[in-house]
Amino acid sequence: MAQRTEKQKMLAGEPYHAGDPELIADHQAALAWMARYNAASTLGAAERRAILVERLGHVGAGAVIRPPFHCDYGDNIRIGDGVFLNYGCIILDVVSVSIGDGTQIGPAVQILTADHPRDPAERAKGAEWGRPITIGRNVWIGGGALILPGVTIGDDAIVGAGSVVTRDVGAGATVAGNPARERTGRPL
Repeated sequence: MAQRTEKQKMLAGEPYHAGDPELIADHQAALAWMARYNAASTLGAAERRAILVERLGHVGAGAVIRPPFHCDYGDNIRIGDGVFLNYGCIILDVVSVSIGDGTQIGPAVQILTADHPRDPAERAKGAEWGRPITIGRNVWIGGGALILPGVTIGDDAIVGAGSVVTRDVGAGATVAGNPARERTGRPL
């Protein structure tokens, strides 16, 4: 049986080493793409979309990402129709990130699939892994929120500004705080 590459391990959500030459080359290509995309803020929507389509795994019709935008690789990100990401969003996409149709994401939101060992001796060895993030349709995520590895946010949910989402959020739920907890009927 052939030994799996670090990239294959990464994409499978298994421990891998980010210093692998193939992963470094992929990340360098993403950095060059981000520099081009982030410098394109004065271009029209069609030109910016064309640049997005070059790198991201899927870009739905009418999707908008306002620069600056930052990611690890880009090709693990799938955004649906009418998705809106405001200024300064970061997506660490070592595994898949899926954002459903019509979702709106505020400025400076961080969507983080990358994770690290809790044990300091293991962490010192340099291994890391990712856990996928899925964000449903028609979700609203307020500015500055953090979505942590492995989280699923259901359709029509609301995540309050500045929240740290450590667990799954059910469809139609409203969560806020650090850690984010469900709110019922109270203003955010």
